[in-house]
Amino acid sequence: MTALHPGSGQIFLGSTLGDIDFHRRPSNFLVSFLFHAAVITLIWLLARSVTPVFHGGRDARAWRAELPIILAGTGGGSGGGQDVLPASRGALPRARPDEQFVPPSAVSINDSPALPMEPTVLMAADAVPPQTGPLGDPLSSVTGPLSNGPGTGGGIGNGCCGGLGRGEGLGFGDGQQGLYPAGRNGVTTPRVIYDPEPAYSDAARAAKMQGTVTLWLVVGTDGRPRGVRVQKGLGLGLDEKAIAAVETWKFEPSMLNGKPVAVAINVEVNFRLF
Repeated sequence: MTALHPGSGQIFLGSTLGDIDFHRRPSNFLVSFLFHAAVITLIWLLARSVTPVFHGGRDARAWRAELPIILAGTGGGSGGGQDVLPASRGALPRARPDEQFVPPSAVSINDSPALPMEPTVLMAADAVPPQTGPLGDPLSSVTGPLSNGPGTGGGIGNGCCGGLGRGEGLGFGDGQQGLYPAGRNGVTTPRVIYDPEPAYSDAARAAKMQGTVTLWLVVGTDGRPRGVRVQKGLGLGLDEKAIAAVETWKFEPSMLNGKPVAVAINVEVNFRLF
């Protein structure tokens, strides 16, 4: 450690060092020292209070209370084969939350397909219990000849398109396409409880890109997001950053009659530069 000059302490006492006369009062030094210390402390406190915000500039606690969820669908589906008879009663096909390759059908159209594939409906895999038997609408009262119903677009029912029931879409039941109706019909809305912020990509930061990425996902009964995909993107790597962040989120799952259920929702991830 470097030793102080024997007379260096005299500088702060307003005395002399060698041939230099400082003529300073101790009170002036004390006032200056306290002023600069206060300024440094104020700057430090301001720096702590300013953090990068990617969720619309809101406080983290407020953001948790106002999660920007866009509800997606009411758990419905329908279809049909333009049959004269109403859809016949039967079992549901296997439910899948991601995509449908073959719609359900009560009446076999091709008994020898070149590439056999299992019919499915687009719903959470645990939305309905597994069933066996001929496919059909389990809510139908028709037990007579097998029929896909008067609807169109494939599937079973009196609507459209590729699902099963009296709604619309690739799912099952009344209403528009979706899984369980988050926030409706007795189903609660999932609530985020762990939400790490997304990182900015280097390309987006260099281009000063700002905006909102909208993602579609299924919140499972365990509160984990599944099947996250982009509904509306920004590019420059921000879409991938948003997906990577949301895939680590944790929700309190939606509840129906005291039991957790899977729902499909959209979430908005906002990117802002400061």
